[in-house]
Amino acid sequence: MYSINKSQGPRALWKGMGSTFVVQGITLGTEGIISEFTPLPRELSHKWSLRQIGGHLLLKGLTYVVAMPFYSASLIETVQSEIIRDNPGILDCVKEGIGRVIGLGVPHSKRLLPLMALTFPTVLHGILHYIISSIIQKFVLLMLKRESSQSLQTESSNSVQSMLDAYFPELIASFAASLCADVMLYPLETVLHRLHIQGTRTIIDNTDLGYEVLPINTQYEGMRDCINTIKREEGMLGFYKGFGSVVVQYTLHVAVLQLTKIIYSTLLQNVA
Repeated sequence: MYSINKSQGPRALWKGMGSTFVVQGITLGTEGIISEFTPLPRELSHKWSLRQIGGHLLLKGLTYVVAMPFYSASLIETVQSEIIRDNPGILDCVKEGIGRVIGLGVPHSKRLLPLMALTFPTVLHGILHYIISSIIQKFVLLMLKRESSQSLQTESSNSVQSMLDAYFPELIASFAASLCADVMLYPLETVLHRLHIQGTRTIIDNTDLGYEVLPINTQYEGMRDCINTIKREEGMLGFYKGFGSVVVQYTLHVAVLQLTKIIYSTLLQNVA
């Protein structure tokens, strides 16, 4: 991070941020449109059934399929070296995603995997991430609310603490859910990213050194071949390359949560 920031400037660490928001918007919009015109439920009621869960997960899967080409274009924009690329527009990922679907306007080699080959790993990762994060979030929130109710019964709590107990557990539960899902699915995400980038003629930064660029020369035939090749040539640790950035990300996330709690508590005390 230091070397890339020194050689390319701080802007290089934020590349692809705009396209990430665009893909998030496409995902949310697609989910809303599909749920409006189909009986697939966007939210699960408290009295859910297996049919409702199946329909809800099917909605998520269809959403990931629609957003997949734009996700692929956004991923390329995020990892491509700042040294050799032009300044992309905020909607370039939309144009390149559409071009990927119709097969026009996107430079690629014969090693580019068709979107059909990317569908299963993309949907698998998305649904597993959603399931794991949802379960962890509900479990952590339940535990935090149970502890909060026990503390309220044993000791009198002021209004400031009551407000914190009402809102802060949601943030903690969301953080824990995202952390667990990202850590558990990191090997699958590594495979997914390699499959999406292969054959796109993307030049990436050498993150081990921070001042060189590297071409993508992989020749995976699909998800299974990618897993076997990484295991054979790089070992099990090959699935966890770049995991240090996840550690840094969530360390900063913890710091932001603690800072938020301090500021929120201070503001509530001043209002009170």
